[in-house]
Amino acid sequence: MRLTNSFIGVSGVGEATERRLWQAGVTRWDDYDPAVARDCRGVGATTADRIEAFVDEAPERLDDGDALFFDERFPASERWRLYGDFRDEAAFFDIETTGLDEHRDDVTTVSVHRDGETRTLVDGGGTSPDHEPLTRERLADALDAPLLVTFNGLRFDQPFLETSLGCSLDDAAHLDLMYPCKRLGLDGGLKRIEQDVGIDRDRPDVSGRDAVRLWREYERGDASSLETLVSYNREDTVNLRRLMDLVGDRLHDEVFVSACDGGP
Repeated sequence: MRLTNSFIGVSGVGEATERRLWQAGVTRWDDYDPAVARDCRGVGATTADRIEAFVDEAPERLDDGDALFFDERFPASERWRLYGDFRDEAAFFDIETTGLDEHRDDVTTVSVHRDGETRTLVDGGGTSPDHEPLTRERLADALDAPLLVTFNGLRFDQPFLETSLGCSLDDAAHLDLMYPCKRLGLDGGLKRIEQDVGIDRDRPDVSGRDAVRLWREYERGDASSLETLVSYNREDTVNLRRLMDLVGDRLHDEVFVSACDGGP
């Protein structure tokens, strides 16, 4: 599904109204006809004018790569729609920490997967040429993308990075995959959902609690523990891409295709 199919970013247009527009033949911004829209239940004159203003502005915003324009207008559960247009530029990231409190605990590793490549930043620089020092400047460079994709990142990863490293992520759209997963009935943590949809891991035995232990072992001189931690962290980001592809396809069928086929 593309952003050009979406009208839900307009004030007054919810899921039901958008579906009625699609079923009336208004499936793309280019299809918009105020007369047709006003015949749809739930679209009054004011809403029709708002839709018209949106479809006049949105194409230029999309051409400019302004993902934030749509991020600010779409509900969290609908930001998955940005992925179809920003897939190639999206940055998938995940962090590991020494605990759950961003005011007391530290970020230990951050991995960013983008365009088939994965970068890992490690507090203190790590022990391998494949590790980069975790600094605000390097992190900002790694996350310099129009669309960021996380799992539970709006409540955990983003606040941690902003508090611990002073790195603002407000200039990019943020797609938290936890919300579209819930829409599909996929509940629990990332690893539970991966199991439910058939995504495998090289190290299924490692958990978030283990990540804290592995870091402590590394601090005591065990370099192999850091390598295990980094491998675990990197796999999170790669699997985020795989899960996003799957969720995006399922929601496209459930939300858009079913409506255009005459579903309720």
